[in-house]
Amino acid sequence: MLFRTSDVVLIAVMLSAAAFTYKTKHDAEAMMDRIGKLETNIQLEKDSIDILKADWSLFTQPGRLQKLAEAYQTELGLQVTQAQQIVDFSALGSIPFPVDKVGDLIAELGVADPAQEIDPTATGGVRP
Repeated sequence: MLFRTSDVVLIAVMLSAAAFTYKTKHDAEAMMDRIGKLETNIQLEKDSIDILKADWSLFTQPGRLQKLAEAYQTELGLQVTQAQQIVDFSALGSIPFPVDKVGDLIAELGVADPAQEIDPTATGGVRP
C-alpha cells in the first residue's frame, strides 16, 4: 500500500491540527489555574480588608477613646477642648514666617547665583 502525496499532506495537516488543539487546551488550562489562584488571592485580600475595617471600628469607638484619654491624660498633657477654642480659619490671622539669613550670607561671600547663569531658552538637548 503506497501513500499518495495528498494522503501524506492530509495526515500532516491532521497531526498539526491535533498538536495545535492540544497546545491550546494546555494553555487554557494553565490560564484557568492562574485565574483560580488570583481569585483566591483577591478573596484573601478582601477578607483582610474586612478584618482591618472591623479593627478600625473597634479602635475608634468613642467610649474606648474616652477611657484611653482619661488614662493617659497626665502623660500626654490632654485637656478638654473649650468652646472658645473652636474658631473659623479666617479668625486665626497670619503667622509671621521667619526669614532665613542664608541668602544674605551667600551674597556677602560673593558666590554667584547658579539660577542667574542658566539660559532660560536652552534645553537639555542643545548646548548653549
